[in-house]
Amino acid sequence: MERQEQKDNSLQTIAIILLCCGAFKLLHLLGVIAVEDKADDDLEMTIVCHRPEGLDQLEAQTNFNKRELQVLYRGFKNECPSGVVSEETFKQIYSQFFPHGDASTYAHYLFNAFDTGHTGSIKFEDFVTALSILLRGTVTEKLQWTFNLYDINRDGYINKEEMTDIVRAIYDMMGKYTYPVLKTDAPKQHVDAFFQKMDKNRDGVVTLDEFILSCQEDENIMRSLQLFENVI
Repeated sequence: MERQEQKDNSLQTIAIILLCCGAFKLLHLLGVIAVEDKADDDLEMTIVCHRPEGLDQLEAQTNFNKRELQVLYRGFKNECPSGVVSEETFKQIYSQFFPHGDASTYAHYLFNAFDTGHTGSIKFEDFVTALSILLRGTVTEKLQWTFNLYDINRDGYINKEEMTDIVRAIYDMMGKYTYPVLKTDAPKQHVDAFFQKMDKNRDGVVTLDEFILSCQEDENIMRSLQLFENVI
């Protein structure tokens, strides 16, 4: 029983780490962080010219200073000359991070979380705003962003169907050869454990307040939120 609970908790922690890790690897791809064996990206970008908001405005809206924003923008423009990234391109980029699995479904959910304006593309402002939260936001901001990722239909609640879709997407992305332990248990067991832990009033859905409170009570999740705070 205790071992099963540890497995369920580990999946929740892995899900948090994947968010920050994904942001970290995006920085590698953009050339903001030096890394060996950096994959070349020759993906075609949608031919749409987008000029981002002024640095002063972005500096006020994010936790990055002007110099950091300049570095981020230079990297973003190098990889995305059009100034925007389509969902298909985002999926192709993200698939490079998880070559042993299928990251397309998780990338779809992540793309929607980045695309806050629901425009069908990610602009530099979208990218840097999300990055600011994931890397330097408060605990509450990071958890709220994660909650919004899991709340697929944007109704303010996480239901079991949504959480099942997220867990299956994580399974697919990690791949059975990369993380075989995740394949030994059915997604339903992890989802049930998630709701046992998060659904405080047992009404069948998890609210933002319940999600934040439950995560704050978990030391592993709290540690995982701090892993990439000083990467740039």
